[in-house]
Amino acid sequence: MGLLDLLISLFGGGQKIDCPNCGTADARKARDGTVRCKNQACQNFDPSFALGRRIAPVPTRGNFRPQYPVSIRYVNFVGQQRDFSAERDSIDRKHNHIVACVAPTGRKIALSRDRIQNLSEVETYLPHKVESGQNWPSGRERQILNFHKKHGSTSPRYEQLRAKYPNW
Repeated sequence: MGLLDLLISLFGGGQKIDCPNCGTADARKARDGTVRCKNQACQNFDPSFALGRRIAPVPTRGNFRPQYPVSIRYVNFVGQQRDFSAERDSIDRKHNHIVACVAPTGRKIALSRDRIQNLSEVETYLPHKVESGQNWPSGRERQILNFHKKHGSTSPRYEQLRAKYPNW
């Protein structure tokens, strides 16, 4: 046992053991005899102990009220059910996440699409980059559109593509 292990066991970290329920290594046995496990599927799982993550307090201060609210039902990594009220015009998709301004703070948060319970309802409010029935731009066209949009510049080819894809 190293010095760090000794200090952790003395000051509340508990003794390192294998979880008796699931067998996960590096579970901790507290002084009161309870087992704290890192495995999220285990009944001894302790969210404050998992992967060094701390559960952040939910911000409750702010006066942001969405003008056109969209309700988002979400299950966070700990398994807690959360309901967010987001502004409809602020909803956007970034890879596998939905980004939106939520009440009460008005800050943008990213929510994993895998954990959104009412995803089909939320996706109806996403902006449509192409018209229905229209083909998506090729890779090269997307590269040109994204480059000029990001840099705020323009070119004749970009203007042609913007006329073809006005919502991009």
